Amino acid sequence: MSQPRLIFVTGNAKKLNEVKAILADGPNPIEIDSQALDIDEIQGNTQEVAKAKCRRAAELLDGPCITEDTALCYEALNGLPGPFIKYFLADIGHEGLNNLLVGFPSKNAWALCTFAYSAGPGSEPILFEGRTDGKIVPARGPPGFGWDAVFEPNGTGLTYAEMPPEQKNKLSHRYRALEKLRQYLQSQNS
Repeated sequence: MSQPRLIFVTGNAKKLNEVKAILADGPNPIEIDSQALDIDEIQGNTQEVAKAKCRRAAELLDGPCITEDTALCYEALNGLPGPFIKYFLADIGHEGLNNLLVGFPSKNAWALCTFAYSAGPGSEPILFEGRTDGKIVPARGPPGFGWDAVFEPNGTGLTYAEMPPEQKNKLSHRYRALEKLRQYLQSQNS
């Protein structure tokens, strides 16, 4: 049975390209369409934000969809900035993200991606999380994609921004979450 095309609710072209590349790879590729929707994000943890966003998107689209919420969590700050990273980055930039840890001995952090899938309006979203552990470093690499330039996954010696896309797409938090989503969708079509 052929897998229907999923609608990924995003207005971020770079995120869309990553998701398409990850899901197109492998023996059972999943094709993605996208649609940008103006959805208010609730305040809360990544799971609450992802579920609320996906519920609303399914209502607006009147059909199945996936949404994503990404967080950058600092060990020294008990997981903050977490799901608010987009706003922190916009207001204080890469240098400010580093300065948040001045005076703390730990620069450890983790990148967390939460995809939510809804079969349609009224269907409770199912969550798929991926986590990559690493540390916060002074910005290295092209600054064009969010906080990639300040996050260095453990054992790589490179920030996400310094990695070729193929390398990042095999170890990122987004990849880990999407692999769980892929397995779920394939199990539903077996």
